[in-house]
Amino acid sequence: MPEILEAEEARALIEARGLGREITTVDAPDAWYLKRGLTPRAARAVLPGRSFVAARRRGKQLFLDTDGVEDSGGPVLGLHLGMSGRVVIDGAAAGDPLRYASNRDMPEWHRFAVRFVDGGRLSLRDPRRLGAVELDPDEDRLGVDAIEITLAQLRSVVARSRAPLKAVLMDQARVAGLGNLLVDEILWRVGLDPARPANTLDAGEQARLARSIRQTLRTLGKRGGSHTGDLMAAREPGGMCPKDGAPLLRRTVGGRTTYSCPRHQH
Repeated sequence: MPEILEAEEARALIEARGLGREITTVDAPDAWYLKRGLTPRAARAVLPGRSFVAARRRGKQLFLDTDGVEDSGGPVLGLHLGMSGRVVIDGAAAGDPLRYASNRDMPEWHRFAVRFVDGGRLSLRDPRRLGAVELDPDEDRLGVDAIEITLAQLRSVVARSRAPLKAVLMDQARVAGLGNLLVDEILWRVGLDPARPANTLDAGEQARLARSIRQTLRTLGKRGGSHTGDLMAAREPGGMCPKDGAPLLRRTVGGRTTYSCPRHQH
């Protein structure tokens, strides 16, 4: 499932292969996939003739800036990978690590695409149809990017909520980019219970959590993605904690299946 690391991989692919290429046509066969007022007709009216000039990301959301008239800038295309989305450019793909989705290349799974004058193509492939495409998305609806979050920002986020710590960290309006796998890995590494009320963390625990977020994202980013955590192999019924050998606790926290160690996570 794409989380912040997979979204960053997709952003880097677009930056490397999708910028500076004039768009000639837009393929939008699945109108339901277009969100917040965007229609196939509107996309075809504003994108052809333009080029993507920058690929940005905030959390799991991608923002593709287009060129405009007299340097005024064009519309921003927003892409969200959902739970199985991959960006595909001329055969190269990035995004969903394909642990829970098929790698078959079914034409109907390509929900949105732009074709370039040079004959190439950028498309969003999404078997589970849970991603989205929009125009000029509201970037402020997202919280601080998880890769960039500071200790002060994290303290502000957790201190104001009695909700379970995992739910707070997965709330994209508070911290953008963290999903189920990453949050379980981060909390397992730092030794914090996912169900604990967020505002009960003391200053020392907040500081350790901030370090765990930074270190986990850095380590798993180098390994290849959110699915490469040390806890990953044990995330199954009957799994044992890789750190101390205790049986893992499996429960639902924040609406998601959660694995944690009752021995060292408090």
